[in-house]
Amino acid sequence: MKKLYSLLFLLLLSFGLLTGCGDGKDKQVKEDDSSKNTEQVDQAETAAFPVTIKDALDNEVVIEEKPAKIVSLIPSNTEIAFELGLGDEIVGVSDFDNYPEEAAKKEKIGGMEFNVEKIISLSPDLVLAHESTALNSTEGLQQLRDSGIKVFVVDDAQSIDAVYESILMVGKATGTVKEAETTVKAMKEKLAEIESKIADIADKKVVYVEVGPAPENYTTGKNTFMDGMLTILKAENVAGDQEGWVIMDQEALLQKNPDVIITTYGDYVEDPIGQVMNRDGWQDVSAVKNKQVADVNSDLVTRSGPRIIEGIEELAKAIYPEIFKNE
Repeated sequence: MKKLYSLLFLLLLSFGLLTGCGDGKDKQVKEDDSSKNTEQVDQAETAAFPVTIKDALDNEVVIEEKPAKIVSLIPSNTEIAFELGLGDEIVGVSDFDNYPEEAAKKEKIGGMEFNVEKIISLSPDLVLAHESTALNSTEGLQQLRDSGIKVFVVDDAQSIDAVYESILMVGKATGTVKEAETTVKAMKEKLAEIESKIADIADKKVVYVEVGPAPENYTTGKNTFMDGMLTILKAENVAGDQEGWVIMDQEALLQKNPDVIITTYGDYVEDPIGQVMNRDGWQDVSAVKNKQVADVNSDLVTRSGPRIIEGIEELAKAIYPEIFKNE
């Protein structure tokens, strides 16, 4: 990595020296060109507005001009906005926002119940709400609209394709369409790379994802985002015959005999892997016997934003360590 940075520094230095050898006239031309390029970008962004977009609640939201101040009500929206280069425009985020690091320095506007007065005091041009919480915040969102603030409710994505669409819609609402398209393209390429590595997998591994620790043993059933991710990875979900988020009966789980066990709560439970490995009655489970128990970052596999492909890759490493051992 040091060699890479050194090479980059030398290239930049060389470029600086080369341009410094020109006369003043050349320098002026370059400055004029740079100014024109900036003006062209500004004009392109201005031309994109006003824009009318239908949000997740079928509201037609008219955004007159590129938002200069944005408040995000949920971490996934915040991650999307930062990925699209809107870090400076973000003036408020939820109490749960922890990525990227800059998000933690932004003004906090509350958790599941946001502070309407606080948001209004920040004078945002746009509030990025989310379908998953909007129905429980109808009154608060309407107060924001009544105060003249544009509210755009982002879809609660339940598939990877829906995540792509959410990113593109946020890009359209914020005047960052090109950045959104670039982000989605990179995500698709990374996912294709992961899928290519498991293309020859014939025998599905049985996987148990534990999203809540014992004694509840919450897991993910069909028609959930996590189940879709396991499908992409050619894995069989032990709770794939049950709907939504469920508490897995321990006896039924042991009968399923999962090949792989994945936990997602290592950020708040000490040694989750050790807890699974040492559970009474679990010593004959294949995943325990073969030490195929792993913990993955919950944020990566639950937030429907740009890092979701990283989440899929982390699941892939846990399910197919023999394929992804050098990743």
